[in-house]
Amino acid sequence: MIKAKEKRRLQQSPTANSFVPLHPIHPIIQIIAFMRKGFLALLALFALTSLLASCNDYETYGDKKEKERKAIRQFLADSSFVVISESQFHEQGDVTNVDKREFVYLDNNGVYMQIVHRGCGKPLQDGENAYLLVRFMERCLLDSAAVYNDVNPYDVDVMNVRRQGNTYTASFVSGMWISAYNNESVPAGLLAPMSYLCMGRPRSADDHIAKVRLIVPHTQGHSMASSYVYPYYYEISFQRKTDI
Repeated sequence: MIKAKEKRRLQQSPTANSFVPLHPIHPIIQIIAFMRKGFLALLALFALTSLLASCNDYETYGDKKEKERKAIRQFLADSSFVVISESQFHEQGDVTNVDKREFVYLDNNGVYMQIVHRGCGKPLQDGENAYLLVRFMERCLLDSAAVYNDVNPYDVDVMNVRRQGNTYTASFVSGMWISAYNNESVPAGLLAPMSYLCMGRPRSADDHIAKVRLIVPHTQGHSMASSYVYPYYYEISFQRKTDI
């Protein structure tokens, strides 16, 4: 009889592996716990999606260079410009046919150049240092931002240029360029035409000052161009500040 009672007591007692809560879990608490788990899962999914999106938005230097090349090709096509080789340019006497809308591609720096007017007077001589009056229009081919000083005849930049052999170095002395970029340095791309131009001052109605059109890649441009990998289009005129 005692054994039977003991057996019933053991059957009614909780085993070591069972769990009997002291207080039942309220349904509201269960819902909150479920919602919290769901929120954390959604938060993790959102973070993963944002990470993947940022990775997709990131542009490598190669991506930016390809975008630059496409912008240049599109500009040439939209403007109906014809690109000629440097060898053809030399065969033509180092001139571009403006009526045929020719631009020469310069192999050594990637600049596209059209000589509108070669200019009057003489080219810069080896060892010469000269002050030039410069008027220009600059336009970015990727965002269409423009800087120019060619509207008002009194708004002219002054550039100091020195030739040493076949190398030209220059800096702006005054004008819009310094105001726009807070920098006196002249990008290498703007000096690419120098060896093909004459720097004088008009003395008759038939004389023209030197004028060129350029497409300058970021590697030959100013600090903003190189930082953002932006190509720029220029229309520039040069003439001596004073007669020699």
